[in-house]
Amino acid sequence: MSLVLQLGEMAVRSRGALPDDVRTSVRQRVLDVLGLCAAAAPLETSRAAMAVVEDQGCRPQAHVVKGGRTSAAWAAFGNGVLAHSLDYDDTHLPSVLHPSASVVPAALAAAEQHGADGEQLLHAVAVGIEVCVRVGMAGYDPVAGNSLFFEHGQHATSICGALGAAAAAALLDPAATAETVAHSVGLAVSMGSGVIEANRTGGTVKRMHCGWAAHSGVVAASLAGKGITAAPTSLEGRFGFFQAWLHREGLLDAVTDGLGETWCAPGIFFKPYPANHFTHTAVDAARRLAADGLRPEDVASVHLAVASPTVRTIGEPLKVKQAPETGYQAQFSGPYAVVVGLLGGGGLGAALSDYTDELAQDEQRRALMARVTVGSDPRCDAIYPHQFPAVLTVTKVDGSTVEAAVMVNRGGPGDPLSEEELVRKFIDNASRSLGSAAVDAVQRAVRDLGPGSDVRALMALTA
Repeated sequence: MSLVLQLGEMAVRSRGALPDDVRTSVRQRVLDVLGLCAAAAPLETSRAAMAVVEDQGCRPQAHVVKGGRTSAAWAAFGNGVLAHSLDYDDTHLPSVLHPSASVVPAALAAAEQHGADGEQLLHAVAVGIEVCVRVGMAGYDPVAGNSLFFEHGQHATSICGALGAAAAAALLDPAATAETVAHSVGLAVSMGSGVIEANRTGGTVKRMHCGWAAHSGVVAASLAGKGITAAPTSLEGRFGFFQAWLHREGLLDAVTDGLGETWCAPGIFFKPYPANHFTHTAVDAARRLAADGLRPEDVASVHLAVASPTVRTIGEPLKVKQAPETGYQAQFSGPYAVVVGLLGGGGLGAALSDYTDELAQDEQRRALMARVTVGSDPRCDAIYPHQFPAVLTVTKVDGSTVEAAVMVNRGGPGDPLSEEELVRKFIDNASRSLGSAAVDAVQRAVRDLGPGSDVRALMALTA
């Protein structure tokens, strides 16, 4: 049986059989994504993307958060853009991809399109995340300890996200079969895209990636529902997905082992901070030193040591990372993360209010960032990419040194966020554009997702 058909069989077979921890995790991810969408709505890039959505003039089928109704595909695009725009969405390790920002918007749009209930939505999101992560793990090189997508400059988040979005969207069609889910995933193989150079040198294109992945997934599912077919060997074939993207065979066992029995969602890391995930332990290390009494005026120089593959994202070019021009660039800066931790941030330790254009250009922060260098450490290499560790060494003006090593990321199974912390994150984010009554109503509606609950009513609350 081909891989896409095995995925389709799993999708259909698992109806009504989600473990409780998977259902809980999916609810949390839906809430997280809706909060992120609301928080990102005021961004200039969001307004630009929504203008493009409005230009399509589509038949209203689904809601965009803080927007109107449009076609399911363009609603998925709009919410996918919003979900990923703040770099605050969840991360799977060691594949180093963000599954929910593509899968949840696609599933919400398709659920509205087809009138699916909350139970069907939860199942579709769980399946979509599973497909996204398993295909992403097929590109993980255990010898090199890194994702081949990442090594090739490819954004696995959107490339694999398109496949997960397609599986989720297809499953919400009342006429879905294992075959139509398989064709949807296979069609999305030809639609996934994303290049991550903007992480290094600037540009806002990455904010569009999950939107296009979610859009592609809904379109693929619609096409499959109308009878368009994909190659049965779309993933593993000689000219299939793995050869095209990885330039070699994928790790097929990563797709099939335990399929339908073990679920990825509960182990995916929630982000406590709105920044590139590689920077999070730098924030925590600096927070630890600040809690121990280190003051900014005590700092002569700082060295941030991280895993070798992450240096180019958060430490190169160093002059750029030491002087980000915008809050968005600051989200990808190791030196800026150190400064946030030293000065103290909001929210759960660093909040959206800590990543503004004004703060990125603040003289005190720039003076501190100029003292921070970034390099690699074998201790971090030994753990990456199962965690994104950091070792922070500060030389003080009196010549002494202090060090903090953070080897486990907050928000994952080794240091999870509590339910209360996840709710606080949602409220902080959603309150940036939704009124308090809507924030409370969305939270209750997501909590109550299940048989017979109304996804359309939930999304109407966000508009």
